[in-house]
Amino acid sequence: MELTPTWEYVADTVMGGVSTGQLDLGPVEGRDAARLTGTVLLDNNGGFVQMAFDTGTVGADRYTGLEIDVLGNGEPYEVRLRTNDLTRPWQAYRAVFTAPPAWTTIRLPFDSFATHRTEAPLDLAQLRRIGVLAIGRAFEADIAIAQMRFYR
Repeated sequence: MELTPTWEYVADTVMGGVSTGQLDLGPVEGRDAARLTGTVLLDNNGGFVQMAFDTGTVGADRYTGLEIDVLGNGEPYEVRLRTNDLTRPWQAYRAVFTAPPAWTTIRLPFDSFATHRTEAPLDLAQLRRIGVLAIGRAFEADIAIAQMRFYR
């Protein structure tokens, strides 16, 4: 099932961090994409830039995982899932992947997502938000997503 995200940019500045970045929509190496670029800094307990979108009601529990058409700078990034069961902004389910320097399709099975600061199991019927983050270490982020979809 193809997702049609309305991407938003979020940075650690919402909690006092000093990372900077931007989200651009448009062509990236021949494909329409959302592109997240920025400088991730760890100062003031910060350390992330993110592009994310609300999923609405999608029925993700009928699928095996998330498939992403991605291009990047060879750095590791995270996909974070949030469900209606999570009440704190730092809670999520996360999977790490490397964004290769050529357009590539990667698959992230839902059973590979680890809980982060929650005891609640991942309930895909309650999925409400998907984020792609440059996080956890000082580096230059550059990642583009052309398409994102659920697969069986």
